[in-house]
Amino acid sequence: MTPPNLSAHFWHNHHGEFIALWTSGELAYALFDTGLITTSLEDGSYPALSPKHPGAAWFEKLSLDLNGHKASGVTHTGTAIEHFLSPNGTAPWPEFHPAPGEGVHQMAVGPIHAGIIEPGHFRFSIIGEKVLKLEARLGYTHKGTLALMRGKSPRNAARFAARISGDATVAHSLAFAHATEAALGLTPPPRAVHLRAVMAELERMANHTSDIGAIAGDAGFAFLDARFAWHRESLCAAANAAFGHRLMMDMVIPGGVAGDMKTGGDDAIRRSLDALETELPGLTRVFEDYASLQDRLVGTGHIGIHLAARYAAGGVTGRASGRQVDARTSPGYAPYELMELAVPVETEGDVAARVKIRLAELAESYRIIRTLLNHLPDGQIAIAPPATSGMGLGVAESFRGPVWHWLNIESGLITDIFVADASTLHWPLVEHAACTSIIADFPLINKSVNASYSGVDL
Repeated sequence: MTPPNLSAHFWHNHHGEFIALWTSGELAYALFDTGLITTSLEDGSYPALSPKHPGAAWFEKLSLDLNGHKASGVTHTGTAIEHFLSPNGTAPWPEFHPAPGEGVHQMAVGPIHAGIIEPGHFRFSIIGEKVLKLEARLGYTHKGTLALMRGKSPRNAARFAARISGDATVAHSLAFAHATEAALGLTPPPRAVHLRAVMAELERMANHTSDIGAIAGDAGFAFLDARFAWHRESLCAAANAAFGHRLMMDMVIPGGVAGDMKTGGDDAIRRSLDALETELPGLTRVFEDYASLQDRLVGTGHIGIHLAARYAAGGVTGRASGRQVDARTSPGYAPYELMELAVPVETEGDVAARVKIRLAELAESYRIIRTLLNHLPDGQIAIAPPATSGMGLGVAESFRGPVWHWLNIESGLITDIFVADASTLHWPLVEHAACTSIIADFPLINKSVNASYSGVDL
């Protein structure tokens, strides 16, 4: 797959929803919902897309930090990862610009947080309790993942893909496998394809139960938090029984899966699904019937339909703001064309809507898993990738939204790669949503979007 190389004019005026941008060699790449395009670098520079597509701003900063390639015509400043480096070797403290006005003060949160939370710095501009502005600064979990994957075979590099964002390890492994298989013309066995989907839906359910419980806990409903935490544990235990790892890390590999389902794994998964299906209607009624809980969630952290569209929001965040988008159906990948997948959509765009989407997706996921288990094909579970060459683009729908992997392979080794997590386009929406509420509601807003820190730091 060789994307078209456009002149600077057509690059800048390309139509479609922006998804990702990166640079490699002498080219800049931009991924839209209409396809992948490139333009040539001129003296290490390329035309900025952020004036027209604001979601490109972080990608433009990253291309400068990682490769030294500058986007000409940008209006943003700052860095994506190298916050404390400058050409003269000094380490200036990053600048934050407070909202103007009398009585406005700044509140700093992070990068170190309480609990087991990834590092990220939030700088709030506040007047009273009202949030006027939020600047989120990430980059504290930069691991050099892309550099570590170059020069390795797809099978060896798969371990790094699985660790881009641990809570979405199946989704990232699946997107990486899809990209590799597209580059090498590889078709994994049917049994492997079905097992991958079982794992992906288990991962989705485990994260949705965790998020729903945490949102309720932040609103003071410890009972809901405890019950959804129990179901998450049940799902993780079932994953361990079926695939030998609670998060199913390193199970999805290019060409198939690393191991078959263990004896009794089918029954363990069904028991966890039955338990959740039995209790979910009652737990949902608690969300719907308690006025004090609805008061905290309804209207909080609003992300409007037009704003969500401008940032091409996907996953729960996009679907709660009126966007009927799901990478499992568009562009789509196996075996979901057999599932008649129902994609829930809400239009309110608040925390309550994002909870509704998660609850609906839980029911859809356990329907999909049962269908897959009832029709699991026999046969081999993997085929070896050939040591050939090619370029490939792959996508998978994580519990957050679409994750994209692009790579170039020469004689069986990865020469270049890029990864775009859905979180990259969601973090700016968190900043916008925070400004619709008071500071005390930020934990609810942040958890309802649940953008990954690690997933964007690469």
